[in-house]
Amino acid sequence: MSNEPVFTKENAKDYTILVPMMCPIHFELLKSILTNCGYNIEILSNVGPSVVETGLKYVHNDTCYPALLVIGQMIDALKSGKYDTHKVALIITQTGGGCRASNYIYLLKKALKKANLDYIPVLSMSTDILKRSSSFKINLNDFRKMMISVIYGDLLMDLSNQTKPYEINMGDTAEVLSKWITDLSSQFCINKGLSKKEMRNNFRKITEDFANIPIQRTPKVKVGIVGEIYVKYSPLGNNSLEEFLATQDCEVKVPGVMGFMLYSIYNSVMDHKYYGGSKLKVNIFKLVYKILTDYEEMMIESVKKYSDFLVPTPFDEVIHKAEKVIDLGIKMGEGWLLTGEMADLCEIGFHNIICTQPFGCLPNHIVGKGMIRKLREIYPNANVVPIDYDPSATQVNQENRIKLMLSVAKEEFENGLVA
Repeated sequence: MSNEPVFTKENAKDYTILVPMMCPIHFELLKSILTNCGYNIEILSNVGPSVVETGLKYVHNDTCYPALLVIGQMIDALKSGKYDTHKVALIITQTGGGCRASNYIYLLKKALKKANLDYIPVLSMSTDILKRSSSFKINLNDFRKMMISVIYGDLLMDLSNQTKPYEINMGDTAEVLSKWITDLSSQFCINKGLSKKEMRNNFRKITEDFANIPIQRTPKVKVGIVGEIYVKYSPLGNNSLEEFLATQDCEVKVPGVMGFMLYSIYNSVMDHKYYGGSKLKVNIFKLVYKILTDYEEMMIESVKKYSDFLVPTPFDEVIHKAEKVIDLGIKMGEGWLLTGEMADLCEIGFHNIICTQPFGCLPNHIVGKGMIRKLREIYPNANVVPIDYDPSATQVNQENRIKLMLSVAKEEFENGLVA
């Protein structure tokens, strides 16, 4: 008989589920949906040296940095005294494939055992929507809501990044962002904001609210951020990279989370093309892909129609841009998507690119660092710097390397070599 801690939907109301932070905007929206599903969700906010130290204590230091941080953040929170450890559960994602992230759930369970906390349930959330063995149950309708929340999150993140560097009244952008996170969360709780009509209306209002923020366009170096999904988005994982770039007077562009979702779904379609398999399964993935790209098109159309903001690139175009540089069969980790995002950033004017990667992350070294030469052949102005994130990598060293990249960018900008 298994000694695994038991967590069911029936006893979920008795537990607080701790979620490691990755995307601040998106996770607040996801939290409201999961709360409406009957789960008591708390997104962890503990940061600092103790998180890294705890991760190093309970996870082998050869394990990739995101795993060390996520597990360190969870155990650090559990040992803080804030929670009744007999009434909490932990949730972690499973990416599958050859990525080290496929082992996160086993690493977490091993760490909990070492910390004498192995009575705490560990829940798995898989990116495979057809996976039925996960201990964390959501139905297809809830999955749809979560995907819609990602589209909203991408829009809020993108417009915020385009507005904040230029706002005349400091704090205006943060105020609009907070307003819409609260508003959308309230809508989700009553199953609003989810129909196409409601989404179009929200997209329009969100775009207009950001467009109405008083701004003053001043020349700034434009920097794109790509990389492994956790260190790309997580302030804990990338040492608050976006905040640092703001202090360097940059405008930042971070490709949306929906891109990774569509990439995962599209890869399942490509698997059928390359290797065969179930036609039923691939047809379901095609249907999901069509639904999500329709949502994406609605969002893009709103930005185009109601503002002068830079319009997000449709995912189908990112695919074509990736194909100029790399084969679409290369899909380990972030795979061809990372390369495609770099190509897209170059084409839309963000030639200065930071590629964030955990130290020793083989896929990112290949599809990120390994593609720089090819990118520069196609985009001569590409100014790409790979930055390793690891417990042994100091923030000062990382920021100095970024400053060196920015000094080149500013010199080219001042000399009129790039737009």
